[in-house]
Amino acid sequence: MWMRRSSFAKLGLCAGLLTACAVAPPEPTDLRAIPMDLQVPAVTVGTPAPGARVRCSLAPYAGTDVHHLLYLPADWRPDATYPVIVEYAGNGPHRSRFGDVSTGEIDGSNLGYGISGGEGFIWVCAPYVAASGDRNERRWWGDRARTVAYLKAVVPDVCRRYGGDPDAVFLAGFSRGAIACNYIGLHDDEVAALWCGFICHSHYDGVRRWGYGDDDSGAATARLGRLGDRPQWISHEGNVDATRRYLQAAMPEGRFTIRPLPFPNHTDAWVLRDVPLRRTLRAWVRQVLRSRSR
Repeated sequence: MWMRRSSFAKLGLCAGLLTACAVAPPEPTDLRAIPMDLQVPAVTVGTPAPGARVRCSLAPYAGTDVHHLLYLPADWRPDATYPVIVEYAGNGPHRSRFGDVSTGEIDGSNLGYGISGGEGFIWVCAPYVAASGDRNERRWWGDRARTVAYLKAVVPDVCRRYGGDPDAVFLAGFSRGAIACNYIGLHDDEVAALWCGFICHSHYDGVRRWGYGDDDSGAATARLGRLGDRPQWISHEGNVDATRRYLQAAMPEGRFTIRPLPFPNHTDAWVLRDVPLRRTLRAWVRQVLRSRSR
């Protein structure tokens, strides 16, 4: 009798194990459990200097709240030339189900600093100009024409005044900013010509509709036609299948590096942590720069 009860117990244990094996695996670890090894410098006001992140405005917007942020690398010298990362922020205010926060302000951007580690690159956080023309827009595009015009002006200004290499300028963005890489950065031939490569994290122009003008896949594909043979890095938390399918149909010959971020967090703060995807992205940027110098 004891043996029979024991056998039943073993069978119950095995059944329990089989049930456990059938349960879906847990979601990836919250990214915030990984400590940051980089801290983005606080925004200051004053004269740009090595290692400082300074609030600046173009002359037409003097006296308004329209501004960009300029970071000169810690190793900056006035007689040297540096690649440039121009970055667009995500929408705000937004809080994900994991507690990731996007304010919509440009001072919340992280990609440029995480990619460079604070050295070797000039980093510019560009604004979306509000329809009123007197402040930065926190949600979507504001005045699209003014936003595009700001890009066309700020890139040559930074290159001329601070040693940016006009042949080595990347456009980067998170969430809304990832969409902006094409929606704003490929808006017309003139602005499209500014970039050597693009870094788009979380979302992509044309994959889904958002409710603003020209957000359909046909308009997005027309913008993508201005990309030419320049490379794009595309990443997204969890899954990149929708973007991959769109690009296979829209531009199958494109130079796209598409990678999933193996965390569920909707944030660009992964670049402030020593995770494998950051190492891969940094290697991709170095390769793009090497290919431009040949």
